[in-house]
This record gives sequence, C-alpha cells and structure tokens, in this order.
Amino acid sequence: MTEMTLEKLEEVIAARAAASPDESWTAKLLAKGPEKCAEKFGEEAIEAIIEAVKGDREKLASEAADVLFHFLVMLRARELPLSEVMAELERRQGQSGIAEKAARPKG
Repeated sequence: MTEMTLEKLEEVIAARAAASPDESWTAKLLAKGPEKCAEKFGEEAIEAIIEAVKGDREKLASEAADVLFHFLVMLRARELPLSEVMAELERRQGQSGIAEKAARPKG
C-alpha cells in the first residue's frame, strides 16, 4: 500500500470532484456549495471531539480521517489549495504561538 499524504488526498478529491455527482459523494457534496462543505467539516470535527473525549483510539482515528478528508473538500470548495495552507504554517514556524496570535489583526 502506498503512503497516503495530504497532498495525495487532495489529488484524490480533485479527481472525485470531476466525476458526476451521481457517481461520487465528493462531487455531490461539492455541488451543494462551499457552505454545505463547511457544515459537513464542522459535523465531522464535532464527532472527532466526542471520540477524543471518550478516549476510543480506533473511533478517533476514523473520525480524524473524516475530518482531514472533509477539511480538504472544504478547501476545494473555496478553491484554496493545500499548498497555501502549508505555506502559512511554514511562515508561522519559528515564532511562538503566543506571539503569532498576538500579531493577528483584531476583529
């Protein structure tokens, strides 16, 4: 089995996005618009939080996979490539989280 990376998952999502909504859950979700994609991501995040609190590692791993998948679908819906998110993380590297948060614009 090949190693799954977020970049490879992004490619899988792009391929599925090009399919018919009748044949692909991803295409169907994307056809409903960015708001629905964000809502689905939020639902999956809540499910992951619940499993993290419960302490069930297997269920948490499953929900975490759903979170990552739907996070990338949400980015796709807004045409934001993962590379831009990773560039932002790289920009933040080397400064403390406290300093980074303090430097964010208020509002």
